[in-house]
Amino acid sequence: MALVFSKALVVGASSGIGEAIARQLAEGGAQVALVARRAEELERVRQAYPDLMRAYPHDVQQAEQVPELFERIVAELGGLDLIVYAAGVMPKVAEGEYHFDKDALMVQVNLLGAMAWLNPAAARFEAARAGSIVGISSIAGERGRRGNPGYCTSKAALSTYLESLRNRCSRSGVNVVTIKPGFVETAMTRGLEGLFWLITPQQAAKTTLALARRGSSASAFVPARWWLVALIVRWLPSFIFRRLNF
Repeated sequence: MALVFSKALVVGASSGIGEAIARQLAEGGAQVALVARRAEELERVRQAYPDLMRAYPHDVQQAEQVPELFERIVAELGGLDLIVYAAGVMPKVAEGEYHFDKDALMVQVNLLGAMAWLNPAAARFEAARAGSIVGISSIAGERGRRGNPGYCTSKAALSTYLESLRNRCSRSGVNVVTIKPGFVETAMTRGLEGLFWLITPQQAAKTTLALARRGSSASAFVPARWWLVALIVRWLPSFIFRRLNF
């Protein structure tokens, strides 16, 4: 039987896949807490379902705020059965550029923010022996690509963290899902060249929620055909892979 989510928290809900997931959850009747840095964009999303959505402006780099805010959200929702971490950044990195501030930003938002939000959710769900955790990683984390080392590193670490949560929490009945999208039509990919198999945030969100509702912890590529690309990428010898611009 598919899981039914009634009280959800979406971090990174002001745009892209996070916004699409939040909207689809509310469309299905769930109460949804929206978390993101841009208050005005959160309010824009909330206005689509004002009776079901609550907005909580928050910068995921401010990890010290998370414990109190998490408890406040759970209290105001009256519980929690799903948390989605969809916040992510990918600043452009030029050829020959090595910019620590950009790398640090990606690690803080893409990885440490996820750990700050998903740790308390995992503890709560483990104690309740129920609940679902969804993290939006990326196929970029499958191997170290030359174009953006910091982004690949942050997503590879996020995938490993989510796998560890899955191995730890699934014994308590907690559903942990890692989503690894390919190219999605968002502000992050706008202007990039060489994109293929491009999908909309709405398509990515629909597949993500379908996978989460199965209740069987999983790691999946979105769309699924990216598994073939990932397989090839993983097995290419290093001396060949380093010559590619992928």
